[in-house]
Amino acid sequence: MSIDLRISGGVVMTPSGPTTADVLVAGGRIAGIVGSDVSIESDRTIDATGRLVLPGMVDVHVHTREPGYEHKDDILTTTQQAAAGGVTTIFGMPNLQPPTTDVATLSDVFERYGRTSIVDWNHNPAPTKPAEIQGMSDLGIRAYKIYMVVDTGRTYPHPAGTGMHDHGHLLQIMDHIVATGKRFIIHPHDQALMDYIEGQYLARGENTPEGYASAYAAREGVIWDTAIDVVLRLAEASGCPVHIAHIQTRRSIEAVRRAKAAGVDVTCEVNHWAPFLSTWEDVQVLGPYALSYWVPDDNRAAVWEGMRDGTIDIASSDHAPHTREEKEIGWTEMWSAHTGTPGIQYYYELMLDAVNRGELSLQRAIDMVATVPAEKFGLEGVKGSLVVGADADIVIADMAHEWTITNDDVMSKTGWTPYDGRTVSARIERTIVRGRDVYADGAVVGEPGYGVLAAARNDPAAQAAEHTADLAGKDLK
Repeated sequence: MSIDLRISGGVVMTPSGPTTADVLVAGGRIAGIVGSDVSIESDRTIDATGRLVLPGMVDVHVHTREPGYEHKDDILTTTQQAAAGGVTTIFGMPNLQPPTTDVATLSDVFERYGRTSIVDWNHNPAPTKPAEIQGMSDLGIRAYKIYMVVDTGRTYPHPAGTGMHDHGHLLQIMDHIVATGKRFIIHPHDQALMDYIEGQYLARGENTPEGYASAYAAREGVIWDTAIDVVLRLAEASGCPVHIAHIQTRRSIEAVRRAKAAGVDVTCEVNHWAPFLSTWEDVQVLGPYALSYWVPDDNRAAVWEGMRDGTIDIASSDHAPHTREEKEIGWTEMWSAHTGTPGIQYYYELMLDAVNRGELSLQRAIDMVATVPAEKFGLEGVKGSLVVGADADIVIADMAHEWTITNDDVMSKTGWTPYDGRTVSARIERTIVRGRDVYADGAVVGEPGYGVLAAARNDPAAQAAEHTADLAGKDLK
């Protein structure tokens, strides 16, 4: 057997737990996890002594902004941030221009990824055109995505064509998705309740970060809880696998816990801002730069509890970059600001820092960022775990490296991070995608276009991607 790469001396996080071992890589896949005494020649060796060897993050919720909003970020800059942050696979979102709602727009987005993505990729189109659902599935997607929301005072980040909040329409689409075997990602939102609640705040002139934060968290998060209750019941009625984005309230977490116990196929995610950027102090100090959403203390405690006990399955960044100009207006007109925050570059390291602080076990962190998203989105055995036969998507991290996040290091076009000035106790040193370095020694070294479609081994779309990659000299596998 010809070995391309040997990662030696590190503590390897395997599905059965940590073990001091060497990882062997051949043809872009993990060929073995062996003791250091196993003698075998390799073309290259990386010394990981004193480091953790981890699976790369599978981030199923990423806003690349391409096409249509490339002034915020694009596929290249997003995947540069991914590489620096230990993310080896991204799933893009459909709120683009034009929105990804049919085979034609999805094919265009796939071509864009193929030209410039540094890491592996997939995309979650909006299933708002029933006749297009099966065709988009056939291209190799792993999930669909809709928003149960219509923006107030702006047309972005939830553009027309990506929204759906009529319950009958939701059930109809779930029935279509069931036939594809894919998962349905839903941004929960009770639009009717939000219209009423927002109206009260705006009528009082509270168009500020504090007003906006309070409105979305009003009445203990009623707009989230009622929407999630509907989604869970429709998922049960249809048999459609659903994934709930932005989980953030105690009642919602309890509802998901009950639904799982009842056999509903539901997963949910926590985004970087919920555990790490959602206090009232964050809202007061950072204003529009902290929003996304405010998570009151009781709800944040429930989020951490759900992360620890597995009710919250997945950590996804919800990377949502906006320019300073698009944020600054929010100090006085928050409902006109673009909400969302960049997050993909630092989320994995923030999770590892939480491990060091005793907030989360290392196994739970790895499950949330890598293993479970791969399993639940149809990539088990391909992504998300350090097992023989899986893609060699590997992160090497120093768990005893204290450093400070600054705007100077941000790779997003926006040039800012809400974590500017925050000290973190763990550092990702190297990111490897299919056996090849994409980030090393503090620099992105991956080549644009190296990334390929992430799909199940037996998926015809994956086989086509593998053939295309081979023709392009990408050394896929």
